[in-house]
Amino acid sequence: MVALGCSLAGAYPSREALLGAAVEALAFEGLKVAACSSWWTSAAWPDPTAPAYLNGVALVETALPADAVLVALHRIEARFDRRRGQPNAPRTLDLDLVAHGRTVTEAGLVVPHPRAHERLFVMGPLAEIAPGWRHPVSGRTAGDLAAEATVGTDAAPGLGTHTHR
Repeated sequence: MVALGCSLAGAYPSREALLGAAVEALAFEGLKVAACSSWWTSAAWPDPTAPAYLNGVALVETALPADAVLVALHRIEARFDRRRGQPNAPRTLDLDLVAHGRTVTEAGLVVPHPRAHERLFVMGPLAEIAPGWRHPVSGRTAGDLAAEATVGTDAAPGLGTHTHR
């Protein structure tokens, strides 16, 4: 499972267009998109005066190991002009490997994502397309985790919907 987010449209006419193009780019990296949520909006954190975020979740199928998926996600971010600098700064694209079917703890990689279960802007979109998905560590469903999220609690389905099946 991959979480997608952005607060800047970059070279695209809108954030929705950018995220749609990012979903399409996943397939070119060996990540077949099985389902994609609608786009959810949330205020920037920790500075709510920064541009708001648009987020979603894609369920992907792949034979790649988790470390190779992370490398592929970073390649996609780079193609969309992602600049890594100050944490939580506005960005054109943020791709996070949230889950990979099992737990992974390696240098620079922890799966499931250690904070995704706390974030409504991740668990809400996931619950929309896979409410019965179970967190590989806690065993809690996406629906339960969304209902109890403590970060990004202002997140809500945004402008229009995007579905990719």
